Amino acid sequence: MEQYDVIIVGGGLAGLTAAIHLAKAGHKVLVFEKEPYPHHKVCGEYVSNEVLPYLKNLGVDLTDYGAVAINTLKFSTVKGALLEVKLPLGGTGISRYAFDDLLFKRAGDLGVTFVFNSVALIKFQNSVFKLVTSFDKTYTSKVVIGSYGKRSVLDKQLNRNFIQKKSSWLAVKSHYRLDDFPDHEVGLHNFKGGYGGLSKTESGAVNFCYLASYKSFQLEKDIDLFNEKVVGENPILKDFLNVAKPLFDAPLTIAQISFHSKNPVEEHVLMCGDTAGLIHPLCGNGMAMAIHSAKIASELIDTFLNGKEKDRKRMELAYVKEWNRTFKRRLWLGRKLQSLLLNVTLSDWAISLVAKQPWLLKQLIKNTHGKPIS
Repeated sequence: MEQYDVIIVGGGLAGLTAAIHLAKAGHKVLVFEKEPYPHHKVCGEYVSNEVLPYLKNLGVDLTDYGAVAINTLKFSTVKGALLEVKLPLGGTGISRYAFDDLLFKRAGDLGVTFVFNSVALIKFQNSVFKLVTSFDKTYTSKVVIGSYGKRSVLDKQLNRNFIQKKSSWLAVKSHYRLDDFPDHEVGLHNFKGGYGGLSKTESGAVNFCYLASYKSFQLEKDIDLFNEKVVGENPILKDFLNVAKPLFDAPLTIAQISFHSKNPVEEHVLMCGDTAGLIHPLCGNGMAMAIHSAKIASELIDTFLNGKEKDRKRMELAYVKEWNRTFKRRLWLGRKLQSLLLNVTLSDWAISLVAKQPWLLKQLIKNTHGKPIS
């Protein structure tokens, strides 16, 4: 039986960031991830610049890896009405293929252990966690972070409330080659029953990732047909799909995406990233939120492991309080924005209003993003 100070279940942005932070602080860390790096994931691949100072402090500078500086948002309605605005803080375009891999290598340099396997069971007893893999190997730790993504069999095992609720969203992602796509631009374009983002990555490829309701997607039940008949109703997306060259053999998809509220702590497991709460992609801030949540958790865990805070319950309550203070309002606003933009009549009215007063869109962006963290 192998023992660790911290075990992290899920090696995405939140899990890898927490691993680096805690390893730098001198703790023995193990990360479980299903498959070896590098690999692609369904993601918008736009990260708000608010987390760049913190990443540099961890020894990760995205500019060293060719990440793209983004300062402009282009937004369109279903009918193609277009609005362009400068981003107040700006962002960075980088693929998850590259981002996760560079975080993985940084964690490895700091001595983090990786096991490429699934966790079947998490059990907390007598102040110790016991984790059992799908191959029946057992590991123990003082603290566990859950950062395994949007949903998992572990959510059922932990009896999380949201897992019982209906999830009616599908996400689709692919990379494309389009040489004249502007480096500095991120696009957010609506179509009937969904919306998608366009932005450049470090490789020069354009990432197109969209979210669609099952109700909308089931009209065609085929990605190519859906792109042609539904996504392509937006003239901007139609032009993109007609000209851009797909680089993947087939698009990546993920189903049953839930935007229901989740608890930041379940059965003493501290949840980070999408595992704690998923912000709507139209807010463009999911990657930054995942990294920021890892920072919050790691600082409190470090205090607990060093004995400065000896009460586990107080540590957990402090995480819930800080998580809610930092993210709860953003998640609520994201849900409200989605309801607005998926209503064709209301979204057309809203964009005409914002076109006359662009400061309104900048204010919305500020309210779904945070300030730079260090």
